[in-house]
Amino acid sequence: MKALSKFVGIPRSTYYDYVKKMNRWDPDAKLKDDIQAIYNEHGGRYGYRRIRNELANCRQKVNHKKVQRLMKSLGLKCMVRIKKCKSYKGTIGKIAPNILNRHFTAEASNEK
Repeated sequence: MKALSKFVGIPRSTYYDYVKKMNRWDPDAKLKDDIQAIYNEHGGRYGYRRIRNELANCRQKVNHKKVQRLMKSLGLKCMVRIKKCKSYKGTIGKIAPNILNRHFTAEASNEK
């Protein structure tokens, strides 16, 4: 083990720390499954905020930062819907009749 750690260039304690972490069970495994299920259910449209709200509706109290961190580790990203420009609204309402015919001057007040 000593020769191997020297060859790789890491301390012996670091190797044993990695081995210990690899054998440990994941405490967030169920939460990751729930996040993945909600994400797939909504077609990848939900981000971490909405997923956190869905988890709260299912009686799971989780911080939004944790949901964001787990989504990043799972490689899940919210797909933003393309919003189409709707500037043209057509003819709305009535067009007022042209009474003045561009004669804006008046001899007295309240005439036009």
